[in-house]
Order: sequence, then structure tokens, then C-alpha cells
Amino acid sequence: MSVLETLQVDSVLSYLIALVIPALDAIFPVLPSETAVITLGVTTAGSTDPRIALLVACAAAGAFLGDNLCYLLGRRFGPAVERRFFAGPKGTRTRAWAERSLERYGPQLIIVCRFIPGGRTAVTLTCGLVEYQRRRFVAATAVAAVIWALYAFLIGRIGGRAFEHNIWAGLAVAFGASIALSGVIELIRRLHGRRRGQGGGRGGGQGGGHGAGRADAGPDRIGGSDQEFPQRDGQQPEARQRAEREPRHRPREP
Repeated sequence: MSVLETLQVDSVLSYLIALVIPALDAIFPVLPSETAVITLGVTTAGSTDPRIALLVACAAAGAFLGDNLCYLLGRRFGPAVERRFFAGPKGTRTRAWAERSLERYGPQLIIVCRFIPGGRTAVTLTCGLVEYQRRRFVAATAVAAVIWALYAFLIGRIGGRAFEHNIWAGLAVAFGASIALSGVIELIRRLHGRRRGQGGGRGGGQGGGHGAGRADAGPDRIGGSDQEFPQRDGQQPEARQRAEREPRHRPREP
């Protein structure tokens, strides 16, 4: 019997994996939380034991705990979190994307970011750093955790049912489906950002705000220079705002 075949509903290890790995991968993204839950779905695909619902609940609880742990770390240990997760140009771009997207989409981003590569940790930590409203964050992460756990477990279960006598084939199909769905979500997000950028560019030709023509490229790549990141869409640099507010005095001619 292989190790995978021991991951059944009557195994304590299954519940530990379902709870602990999704909780910790928010801080340690190298931990394969989605892979773990999909694997549990595959290995238990032939079971009709009602305790399967408990496995899904453990996965959702772990994801919820991980998201809220990130929030608390960002809120209470802001400077240390910035040095650890947002250092360097790439980290600066990632946080800028998270702040800008959070301001634009709010709870919707918190739910969707779980399915965006590199988005979950950036958004949940940034929520803590900017002291995003706690009740809204908790509600959004609860919804996101349930959706994610059901999605990952269901994909695994479908793969396991399709290849009931070949667990590795079931895993391959489930992982392939997961990668494909993630790719579709990322493609939709990028197309949406590009469409917004093109719309802003047309507005910019009629006097639109600074940087209106740039699409939001995502958590790992954002258009423009690093100096432009703290600005919000449609805003101008502080110096330019002061210059526009102050009256212009022309020098007197002799």
C-alpha cells in the first residue's frame, strides 16, 4: 500500500494535512496547500463516508486561519512584514498592486486573490498593513476559504472517480484541471485590466489622469516606474498639485 492510499477519511493524518498545510502556506507559499487538498480529493474519491465533509471543513478552516494570520501579522508587525515580504522593487510592485486593487475591488479581491498566483499572501498582508476593516476581511476570507476548499476537493474527487484504479492518473488529471482553471482566471483578470487600461487611455486623450493608459499587470509585474507606485489612479504628484493650487506670479518687466 502506498503512502497516498493511506490518506483516507479514517486517517488522522488526512485531517492534519487538510488543516495545517492551508493554514501555513499563507506565510510559507512554498507549501502546496492546493495540491494537498486535491490529493485528498483523489485518494478519497471512492468513499461515500460522511466524514468527507469534515475533511473539506478542515481545509476551509485552515485556509481561513492562514488568511487571518497574515492579516494580524501585517497589522501588528508592519515594518518587519514589509522588510520580509515587500523588500526590493518586486516587493514594492506587489504591494502597490495589492493596495490599488484592494481600493478598487474591496472584498471581491480578497475572495478572488486566492485563485491568483502570488495574490493571496500579498493581499492578506496588505490588508493588515493598511488596517482594512476587520469585519469585512473576516467575512470575505470565510467565503473565500469555503469556495476554495470545495473547488480543490471537488477537482480531486472528479479526477479520482475518472481513474478509480489508477491514483496517479487521477492526480495528473486533477492537477491539469486545476492549472487550466487557474490559467483561465489569470487570463480573464489580465484582459479585464487591459480593457480598463485602454478605457483610461481614451479618457487620458481628453485630459485624463496620470497613468490612465496603463493596465494593471498583476501582483508580480506592474507597468511604470517604481516612483509612480504610491500614486492612485487619476492622482497627480504632490508637487504638481501644489503648483496648480498656488497662483503663478510672473516677474515684473523692467
